[in-house]
Amino acid sequence: MQILLAEEDAEAERVAELTRYLREELLELDVDDVTALPGAEVPPGARAVGGTEIGALLVTLGSSTNALNQVITVIRSWLGRHHDAHPSLHLQMDGDVLEIRKATDEQVTEAFEMFLQRHSPAGSEP
Repeated sequence: MQILLAEEDAEAERVAELTRYLREELLELDVDDVTALPGAEVPPGARAVGGTEIGALLVTLGSSTNALNQVITVIRSWLGRHHDAHPSLHLQMDGDVLEIRKATDEQVTEAFEMFLQRHSPAGSEP
């Protein structure tokens, strides 16, 4: 899963700091790895420094059936704690993209639930 974080009018250092906090939280989960995403083609509005894209993480979920749910829970919690800063989020997994920008809490919850349903094995609880 690829995660791209941004914050409206934020300096690169601020986005890097927010990304570092999220990475630390994700590393506490049952995931194989969470690494900075190497910079390649930078999406509009994103910044790249020193070969890595600021605000971009690559999460390797591993074989745990619960890992995706755990990652989504942490990201939702992280967004909730940083709501006043108006962060935007771009998730990509298996070609499926979820973008959250200036959404209400209800919209965020619904978007994450739909994303989980699309990526949960048939018959399992998201």
